[in-house]
Amino acid sequence: MLTVVALIQAVPGKSAFVQAELEKLAAATRRENGCLQYDLHQDNSDPHRFLFYENWASRELWQAHMASAHLSAYRRATEGALAGTTLWEMSRIS
Repeated sequence: MLTVVALIQAVPGKSAFVQAELEKLAAATRRENGCLQYDLHQDNSDPHRFLFYENWASRELWQAHMASAHLSAYRRATEGALAGTTLWEMSRIS
């Protein structure tokens, strides 16, 4: 199993738009083969900061997600609305 943590920072004034696009992405991703968990969170003190907590059956299936049409559509839609995105690939150790 692979755990992925994704931190997404919206440009100020774009958080509602980015949130809507992230929610569309989440709905499509949860239907993907190998997606075990795909939870979207918003920071309580910074409404421009979002976090996905993801669990995938394998790294290969997560990589298929990264190449999916709906993730490409999200990237196109949010171009210019994001201040940055950081991904961490994690493995459970305890």
